[in-house]
Amino acid sequence: MLAPWLSERLGQQFIVEDQPGAGTNLAAETVVRAPPNGYTLLMATSTNAINATLYDNLKFNFIRDTTPIASIARTPLIMVVNPSFPAKTVPDFIAYAKANPGKINMATAGIGSTVHLAGELFMTMTGVQLVPVHYRSSYVPDVLAGQVQLVFSPIPTTIQQVRAGKLRALAVTSATRSQALPDVPTIGEFLPSYEASVWNGVVAPKNTPAVVIDKLYKEIDAALADPMIVARFAEVGSVPKSMTPNDFGKFIAEDTEKWGKIIQADNIKVE
Repeated sequence: MLAPWLSERLGQQFIVEDQPGAGTNLAAETVVRAPPNGYTLLMATSTNAINATLYDNLKFNFIRDTTPIASIARTPLIMVVNPSFPAKTVPDFIAYAKANPGKINMATAGIGSTVHLAGELFMTMTGVQLVPVHYRSSYVPDVLAGQVQLVFSPIPTTIQQVRAGKLRALAVTSATRSQALPDVPTIGEFLPSYEASVWNGVVAPKNTPAVVIDKLYKEIDAALADPMIVARFAEVGSVPKSMTPNDFGKFIAEDTEKWGKIIQADNIKVE
């Protein structure tokens, strides 16, 4: 979405290279090891903050070895259940879960994913016992079929099923209601201070010159104010989130600490 904008504004071709593997760690390591000249950047996500604690043997320290450039967007998750599930509100769900401990299956996108940790945070704050069921591929078919009852799913993944009535949205996980689902309350309306979102932003290798960071930040920030970019984010339930490099760095550190505490407290380990 941003590559064409940046290519035009900066007169340099921005190439998007997907590099999967090791839960985003291969891509992050590639950028960490790249020359700090502004020509190799990483589209960082909340997964990078989570992995800092989840993996014991990383060959890099994400916060130490990268330089924040710009925050881009936040994507809330939706707490959704199969329509056959008896609870219709978050308080109803909590009451039902406490009356039926260990009997509600919760789908995740894998151990340590934001989808997983959003549920772990919910369990920590409510005291309910849910059973995580980790998926390597899409969990949506099993939620639709009722084989698992619950998932904290990124809005783009399940919003169409919610709008079609095939899944029931109990709440969104962001601090404020989502424009994509304005009638759905936030979990925080029932559990003050609860918040979980998928975020993304751009970082560079450490020691990238400040003049390069500043130039890239200004152009990315300008893109986030473009009505067409904003509209495209809205289509998938994401919200542009502008931050200075300094503020973005503080946010990454805070998010790393937040999820690190959950991972350590619940003894979550990758298999």
